Amino acid sequence: MKSRLPLIAIAAVLIVAAGAGWYWWKYYYSALPAGFLSGNGRIEADDIDITPKYSGRVQTLLVDEGDLVKAGQIVARMDTRDTEATLQKSQAQMMIAEQALEEAKAALIQRQTEHKLAEQELERTQSLVGKGFATHELLDQRQQTLNAADAALIAANARIGEAEAAIAATQHDVAYYKIVVADGTLTAPRDARVQYKLVNTGEVVGAGTKIFTLLDLSNVYMTVFLPTEDVGKIKLGSEARIIVDALPNLVIPASVSFVSPKSQFTPKMVETKSERDKLMFRVKVRIDPELLARHIADIRTGLPGVAYVRIDPNSAWPAYLQPNIPK
Repeated sequence: MKSRLPLIAIAAVLIVAAGAGWYWWKYYYSALPAGFLSGNGRIEADDIDITPKYSGRVQTLLVDEGDLVKAGQIVARMDTRDTEATLQKSQAQMMIAEQALEEAKAALIQRQTEHKLAEQELERTQSLVGKGFATHELLDQRQQTLNAADAALIAANARIGEAEAAIAATQHDVAYYKIVVADGTLTAPRDARVQYKLVNTGEVVGAGTKIFTLLDLSNVYMTVFLPTEDVGKIKLGSEARIIVDALPNLVIPASVSFVSPKSQFTPKMVETKSERDKLMFRVKVRIDPELLARHIADIRTGLPGVAYVRIDPNSAWPAYLQPNIPK
């Protein structure tokens, strides 16, 4: 029994020392100097829903949950074979309409030539009738021929209008079906991480159905709630720092990107009941986008932590809040 007493004493001393160290660390890091505010929150990023514009069957899924994707990268393809077949039909119809327009133009030239000849014959006949070398019956025939040429010319011009309208209609169809085919290729609008895959290959989905949900890694932030009496001192662009619980020794530079214009009660999950009884303002503290771009593979959302905001530009950041994230 006596041999175990020193061990117990040493363990007790270590426990007390650890408790004292934790208390000192907690006090040191929570006792902010004047000119600074802090609030609890979680690392967040905006959601991006990848949805098809038109209903159809999912042909291929090219990424999976957790994957990093680049802006413009193809993440899925819809089955557009039926639309492609309709596109080919419309393109063939457009070729027919273009050929019909060429024929109508040729016919118009012919009708213009006939009309010119009918005018000339009528003029000659009128001259001959005046000199007594032609009959009025022949003059009437020449007038009727010109009238017929006038009608044929009008019809030829109308056929050109019809052919042009047919081309315009088929061009519209071709352009529309090309858009449908192109929209069957789903791409990431910006650099992001795949958070959820919501359908499987082969499923038939409606327009607007979520295929993937991505996290926009170009806009990562922490939302905190700060008291009414202090939030008026915060300006957009104010310097800030973020420390997540999982990496307490890593200080991440950030800045204020949003301050709510309206006060609200703090959500229950964030603060104690006494603090929830107060009106607070929602504030977003955004991580530097250039920093995000360099460490995009290391970004994780959902991590809890603390955001520190400098409300007095003349106050110097404490040593333990100096950014130390590797470049």
